Amino acid sequence: MGIFSILNQSPSGKNLQRLFQLRIIAIVFQIIVFGAVHSLIELELPWTAIILTVFMLAVLNFFTWVRLRYPWPVTYPEFFTQLLIDVAGLTALLYFSGGSTNPFISLYLLPLTIAATVLPWHYTWGMAVITISCYTLLLFKYIPFPHDHLDDHSRHMFEFNLHVSGMWLTFVLSTLLITSFVVRMNASIRDRDKELSRSRERALQNEQIIALGTLAAGAAHELSTPLSTMAIITGELQQESLENTEFQHNIRILRDQISHCKQTLTHLLADAGQTRVEEGNGQPVDLFLQQVIDKWQLIRPSVKFTHQCEGTKPAPIIMNTRLLSQSILNLLNNAADASTRLVTITSRWDEKQFHLEILDDGTGLNTEAVEHAGEPFFTSKGPGQGFGIGLFLANTNIERFGGNVRLFNRPEGGACTHVTIPVSHRTTSTSL
Repeated sequence: MGIFSILNQSPSGKNLQRLFQLRIIAIVFQIIVFGAVHSLIELELPWTAIILTVFMLAVLNFFTWVRLRYPWPVTYPEFFTQLLIDVAGLTALLYFSGGSTNPFISLYLLPLTIAATVLPWHYTWGMAVITISCYTLLLFKYIPFPHDHLDDHSRHMFEFNLHVSGMWLTFVLSTLLITSFVVRMNASIRDRDKELSRSRERALQNEQIIALGTLAAGAAHELSTPLSTMAIITGELQQESLENTEFQHNIRILRDQISHCKQTLTHLLADAGQTRVEEGNGQPVDLFLQQVIDKWQLIRPSVKFTHQCEGTKPAPIIMNTRLLSQSILNLLNNAADASTRLVTITSRWDEKQFHLEILDDGTGLNTEAVEHAGEPFFTSKGPGQGFGIGLFLANTNIERFGGNVRLFNRPEGGACTHVTIPVSHRTTSTSL
């Protein structure tokens, strides 16, 4: 990332870094121009004062480079002071080289443009007053160009050609620097807007998740009473018709399903306060995935699937939380609902990431599903077959773990759900 890696994270730090770079270009340009004037045109100027001014600008820019190494926030007054240094240096150089007759006088527009782009309006007006004052002062106070060795006609042609050439150079330099600075500033503004948009989207998702969690907790409380009643009634029914084998078998299945529902509600209420990802336990990724698939088999025993996995041994560690396992279960259930015959599960991992692909052999995603997949309460299933929150919650939870979910159509038909989750190689003492 370089020496500016810390400060680059803030827009104000990036602006100061760009000003530092522009000042380097300006100093190099000044050395080249004054060197050409001294060697080719041989004008008698106060070279000692000019060289000292350029040197002082280089020294101040060195201190700016040192300042960029520290993570202090760049305030508006500090940035304005940096621009005043450039105005002071330009004024001194113009004073020693013709004042307002110097064609490079229009370089005053550079700090004014930067101030208008970066700083609030009152700093911009302050810079405008300062640059106008300096320009006005140079109309009356400056060291003129020497012309003793030229006659009147030669002096007039020399001044005209020098002024035209200087105006051209000033235009080229100003155009390049202003364009470069403004383009970079626009890029920073676009990056900031994108980050603000992502922040607003994350805040909206958090609000939706909180609302869903509140509704789920309320539903769990409301369902606990009827489930308990059903458990009591099925227990009493199991004591009847003991000789009817088929009746007893059906009652046992019904009691098992009721028990599973009660356990799910109990876990839901117990995990309602789990808001931090760090509260999960580390577990080898192959064992974690196998446990998720085993649970999925119990929930969807009629679904046919194949599972292939490959990766380094010992397997890396993944954060095992109910949120993550439930998210993958949601994705597996979506694939099972879409498939007609077979769900294909492939998993692989390396030292950094765990990749999971869930392939179904259904009809694939239509245009509407491609555009809105993952949005809350959007579902392509029929009425009463889905709520449209499974993929949304899965994607949101997996992103909390630093992963992502991609959903796309396969060329051979059906859809693919690709999950990527970071892993680590730390050891775990969790008993499995």
